[in-house]
Amino acid sequence: MLFTYTAKSKTGEIFESTLESVDRFSLARDLRSRGFIPLSISEKNKDLIDQFSMVTGMFSKVSNSELIIFTKNLSGMIKAGLSLYRALSVLKKQTKNVGFSKILTSLSADINSGETFSSALAKFPDVFSGLFISMVKAGEESGNLAGALSDVGMNLEKSNSLTKKIKGALIYPGVIMSAMVIIGVLMFAFVVPTLAGTFKELGVKLPLTTQILVFLGNFFSQNLILTFVVIFVAAFVIYSTFRAKFMAKYIDFAILKLPIINNLTRELNTARTARTMSSLLLSGVSITRAVEITEDVVQNVYYKKVLEEAKVAIEKGSSFSEIFEANTNLYPIMMSEMIQVGEETGKLSDMLLQIALFYEEEVENKTKNLSTIIEPVLMIFIGAGVGFFAISMISPLYSILGSIN
Repeated sequence: MLFTYTAKSKTGEIFESTLESVDRFSLARDLRSRGFIPLSISEKNKDLIDQFSMVTGMFSKVSNSELIIFTKNLSGMIKAGLSLYRALSVLKKQTKNVGFSKILTSLSADINSGETFSSALAKFPDVFSGLFISMVKAGEESGNLAGALSDVGMNLEKSNSLTKKIKGALIYPGVIMSAMVIIGVLMFAFVVPTLAGTFKELGVKLPLTTQILVFLGNFFSQNLILTFVVIFVAAFVIYSTFRAKFMAKYIDFAILKLPIINNLTRELNTARTARTMSSLLLSGVSITRAVEITEDVVQNVYYKKVLEEAKVAIEKGSSFSEIFEANTNLYPIMMSEMIQVGEETGKLSDMLLQIALFYEEEVENKTKNLSTIIEPVLMIFIGAGVGFFAISMISPLYSILGSIN
């Protein structure tokens, strides 16, 4: 059951919120265990709007953009002198995401009950990453929560920006290929049967390629809906297979071997590793914990393996740079050299930040040029397909003209 309640915190602040519970008594006990004094509890009417909100709340997710805005605003409010609880309450009123609103309600309640912000965030691992929680915890311990949140926001924004640029560059060929498939099926279904009927009336002997096109045209025209269903099912199966965990190792291996994409992947993972490590070390997180969190941030399984080896090596007392020096096929030589300089000078976090800035710029430049590189390849592919279709359908016409002469 859903209840709306008014309660008083330890500091004397009165607030109103909504929670689910078995009954009023259970909710009252729960509030008292958290250190609140319940003033009033009433069952919330579940009209159509409430039911719709509950359903949408179940499926609504917190996007990266929402998380970045939340982090920056929260940092700004704390810097301006607002208490953490007050800042969370303001942000809760601003958000239109039902699911995120419930999370902010829970965070506010935990803060009021005396929990630390990092422990409250840890209850939502699907929303707040290990990097987010660890940097907030380091900020709490150092007394600079606003600064830690600002660093988290910048880190999230940079990572999100790089991911968007790469996805944006890959969307273009995906849209072109999808349009080609749809247009191709429609041409086969409506154009080819008409030409095939003409060839049949004239009794022209068709070349093998033309016979194949005619067969496909007749099949598509007679089973058009089935054809599109098969295409969509096949696309879904391929997508699901590529998303499956057992395929990760093979897909990541293929990505590292593909021309152009391999260098982009290498630089992207280097930038992510360096920026995450730099942010965590600057926040005061231990190097072993920083490596462990960074392992979760990188996506490629081979980079995860290198960081896992780095963590073991550090725990044994080995140099951090040695692991990267032994894996120059994944991380560039510059990575190990800069880390070595950072270890010798005691400025490891600064060196990692310089690496991150350099390779982030490299990734940005390459993603800008990626569409330019892909475009001529697509044109060649499209031209080859159109040329094959045209030659296969025109060659019987030449036979007809030759027989007339």
